[in-house]
Amino acid sequence: MLQYLLNIDAGAIDWARAQFALTAIYHWLFVPLTLGLALIMGIMETCYYRTRDVFWKHTAQFWQKLFGINFAMGVATGIILEFEFGTNWSNYSWFVGDIFGAPLAVEGIIAFFMESTFVAVMFFGWKKVSAGFHLASTWLTGLGATFSAWWILVANAWMQYPVGCTFNPDTMRNEMTSFLEVALSPFAVNKFLHTVTSAWIIGALFTVAVGCYYLYHHREEKLATASIKIGGIVGLLASLFALHSGDNSAYRVAQVQPMKLAAMEALYRGGNDQALTAIALVNPFSQPDYATEEEPPLRIAAPYALSFLATRDIHGFVPGINDLLEGGYTRPDGTVEPSVDEKIARGRQAINDLQQYRELKASTRGKEVTAAQQQQLDQLANALQKNMTYFGYGYVKDKEQLVPYIPICFYAFRAMVGLGSLFILFFIVVLFIVYKRQLSQYRWLLLAGMAMLPLGYIASESGWLVAEFGRQPWAIQDMLPTWVGVSNVGAGSVMLTFFIFLALFTTLLLVEINILWKQIKKGPEHEQ
Repeated sequence: MLQYLLNIDAGAIDWARAQFALTAIYHWLFVPLTLGLALIMGIMETCYYRTRDVFWKHTAQFWQKLFGINFAMGVATGIILEFEFGTNWSNYSWFVGDIFGAPLAVEGIIAFFMESTFVAVMFFGWKKVSAGFHLASTWLTGLGATFSAWWILVANAWMQYPVGCTFNPDTMRNEMTSFLEVALSPFAVNKFLHTVTSAWIIGALFTVAVGCYYLYHHREEKLATASIKIGGIVGLLASLFALHSGDNSAYRVAQVQPMKLAAMEALYRGGNDQALTAIALVNPFSQPDYATEEEPPLRIAAPYALSFLATRDIHGFVPGINDLLEGGYTRPDGTVEPSVDEKIARGRQAINDLQQYRELKASTRGKEVTAAQQQQLDQLANALQKNMTYFGYGYVKDKEQLVPYIPICFYAFRAMVGLGSLFILFFIVVLFIVYKRQLSQYRWLLLAGMAMLPLGYIASESGWLVAEFGRQPWAIQDMLPTWVGVSNVGAGSVMLTFFIFLALFTTLLLVEINILWKQIKKGPEHEQ
């Protein structure tokens, strides 16, 4: 079944990837603000519940309105994103739908219904339910949104690190063997923690930016000051935790996606005692000639830091791109890394064994299987399982296809880390001044506070660029290349829908910005 996909028009593959990337990027403009504001508005209403001060009620209602505007836009893009798996990536969905679909189903049945139920109580129940029940509804709305993120990130993490499954040659599908192993894999847990804390940073930056806007224009000063204090505390704690979870993410990547780490570092030939690159002049417009093993010019690096990051040993061995292509080095578990040529050969053998198994199975359909035929079927099935780890490599024609685009991985990683460090410094300065001085006197800091918001989105999107570009060419790591998972559809139809979605999503984004801006300019309502 997978063979015909090798003849799909390359244009269809590129447009399918472009359309999915477009939808994902726009979707992630809405999601982090939803998760971040969910925490902010929960804290605001908790302050009201504890003090019964009507100021906190008005403040909570103000942030809930902004949350609701953004929440609606995120749902629209998220639904389209899931449908694209069936329209543009039908072979992917067939091959691993039994596993990939499970967390998405849980997300839709439990998490989405949970947040959509309690969001109604949160918006319309202020005068209809008790203060305690309303507070619980606010927190449960945010918790439901976070649960949604959890299951979606479990699905994404499984694509990066497929576990808890086995391939069934009779159905041509990967089948789940352990739901808990999929849902609670270390890669999934850490991905969730890092992603959600980065969303809290976005929410905190948004809260601080709105507060700075009010102080800059000398209005709503009490709300602005309180919001900046809460946003600053949330932002600082989230930034510190994101630093910790990001370190764990890099360690996990080094274990299961070493090519991604090598691309992030522009590391062409690895070794022991590796330094972590801070700055280097990598040409952003072309793939470097990594075969020459010449490190990028103007490189400034921290000694031993990459070895420690990847192995937790300052003298640890970190493979570079050429090491991974050539193989032959010893892995942490004591086994020897095979070369890419060997992986391709074993992958093609797995495809050949699968084809022979299917042909023999078809020839015996409706007939009694002889002992010799059963023995041959068992031998082919065993041989297939032995090489299934490298199944995806069988579709690789040139080993250069296995090297991600280095400039994007290299610069996106540094944008994420550099901006994350800037946010820590920013939140420290803001909190110091807002608690010790009159923040409205520091006009430059108020302008900086507003300017930090777009930088937060750049950092967040950069993280996703590293995660997704770094695992190319794999739709599922080592199991399925992107060009094998795509649907057999014409490039023209995918291209048409790409531009339709581009217009639609851009319109939605502009509409949201316009509504948010009008609501922020209007400010909170002060009726009792």
